[in-house]
Amino acid sequence: MARALPSALPYAQQRAVFARFREANPEPVSDLKYTNAFTLLVAVALSAQATDAGVNRATRPLFARVSTPQQMLELGEEGLVDHIRTIGLYRQKAANVMRLSRILVENYGGEVPSSRAALQSLPGVGRKTANVVLNVWFGQPTQAVDTHIFRIANRVRIAPGADVVAVERGIEDNVPAEFQLKAHHWMILHGRYICQARRPRCALCIINDLCPYPEKTV
Repeated sequence: MARALPSALPYAQQRAVFARFREANPEPVSDLKYTNAFTLLVAVALSAQATDAGVNRATRPLFARVSTPQQMLELGEEGLVDHIRTIGLYRQKAANVMRLSRILVENYGGEVPSSRAALQSLPGVGRKTANVVLNVWFGQPTQAVDTHIFRIANRVRIAPGADVVAVERGIEDNVPAEFQLKAHHWMILHGRYICQARRPRCALCIINDLCPYPEKTV
């Protein structure tokens, strides 16, 4: 029998957690570098199973040359491969970027669509990537659940869930509305730099006293 998940933090504690995140970092931004909706889409798609820093190193010269789907098609798949070969799964990712670029040119007038369904119909674009683009570029309060957010949501009990969709819905249900737009940024940054997987840096944590995690480090 599967172990029952713990309940989420009460509303007052949820609000206190995110109020502290906001006070410490009022305007959190993605670590990925981009210039427009298309380069953001490409950067997020390339970041799967890769670090943001590694993606940024590869895309800095790429985005200096390419900023539209049409320019990506003109660069060509092998030209793209030359730029991103340091990124994991670069061949598959290059093929997906070329295919999605052609679809954007042929079906969307070269523009990145602003609906999750349309974004997820593009090659190599899953729910997490779509949610990042919707949140970062289009200003929608979507929750892009990666490994950091999944860990934080369960460890801090912001939104306990057995899978990413359950965590995504839990964040939408549990986090006060005023924090929804930036919630996933704060959680990613907290997970990446403070509440790390193997040894969380609890002594530096601004929500240490609010966190119910039983295995805190000192």
